Amino acid sequence: MKKTIALLLVLSFTAVMSQTFAASKAFYQIKIYHLKNAEQEQKVDDFLKNAYLPALHRAGIPKAGVFKPVKIAGTESGELLIYVFIPFKSMADFQKLPQKLEKDKAYHLDGAAYLNALYSAVPYDRIESILLNAFEGSPNFNLSAVSTPKAERIYELRSYEGHTEAISKNKIEMFNKGDEIGLFKRLGFNAVFYGEVISGPRMPNLMYLTTFANKADRDQHWDAFGKDAYWKVLSAKPEYKNNVSKNVSLFLYPADYSDI
Repeated sequence: MKKTIALLLVLSFTAVMSQTFAASKAFYQIKIYHLKNAEQEQKVDDFLKNAYLPALHRAGIPKAGVFKPVKIAGTESGELLIYVFIPFKSMADFQKLPQKLEKDKAYHLDGAAYLNALYSAVPYDRIESILLNAFEGSPNFNLSAVSTPKAERIYELRSYEGHTEAISKNKIEMFNKGDEIGLFKRLGFNAVFYGEVISGPRMPNLMYLTTFANKADRDQHWDAFGKDAYWKVLSAKPEYKNNVSKNVSLFLYPADYSDI
């Protein structure tokens, strides 16, 4: 009888700890504003700086990132874009945010020009939203240690699409179990987050954000990565072969009012 009770207590404790671990992983949203002109860009900048980020802070989200594409010859899409990265402690916190914003009087006052915009003077074309679960090997986001002026920095947002859900999971396992995350950390990539896309326009997919002092620094880091002995061993393992169908890299820099 005592052994049975002890076993039940152990199982109960294990279940609670498992739930606690699962709950401790962050949940991320990336909002992408698609803009038609510089006037819309200014309107969204004003809203994010003066209303949205302050409201996020009041809602218990102390840090959020705002990024814009870096103008590098041959990499620009020609479209005006603003990326907003919002880290939540859980999906439940993400779901509660609209209600918190609705009750925030300062948010509605400070963001009135954007929130009450007429159909004939809209502040953006469309908003795209991507939702992500943090990786087990990196359960929370990190602030970058890069200290160069924000306008000079390179924040590289990478997405790795998988052929199928199972193959995409294999690439995520490569980051976690294979410790690709540890390799990035050892080489000083200053990763902000790693996440599995659970809702977005291109799935299955994973995304991560690394940061560098400038473009030259970014290129040097990737050169070191490709030559690293551990990477050569890891990438040669049969179980991790052919687990990415498309790799997209975006070069961004943080807005002057960005928290990240």
